Amino acid sequence: MAWRGKLSHNLKELRVLLCQSSPSSATTRTFVEKNYKDLKSLNPKLPILIRECRGIEPQLWARYDMGVERGVRLEGLTEPQISKALEELVKVGESLKA
Repeated sequence: MAWRGKLSHNLKELRVLLCQSSPSSATTRTFVEKNYKDLKSLNPKLPILIRECRGIEPQLWARYDMGVERGVRLEGLTEPQISKALEELVKVGESLKA
């Protein structure tokens, strides 16, 4: 999981959008509760924004250099799948720098 420490090297901002109460966001809420502290301690200067809005579909958004953004829908994903989606967004950031 060394990629977790590379978030701030490859991303300018990470946003998690979720609903505070919907079942579709339950896994995303759990992922944030379990992983936010670790991700923030490994990347203290990276803005990690948690945006809650009633009825919104859970999503993960990464902003890279030059305002480039990529998003992933998280509805129906398990916690390991959400982690994998985040890892893929970090890899996109690496490829954009090449």
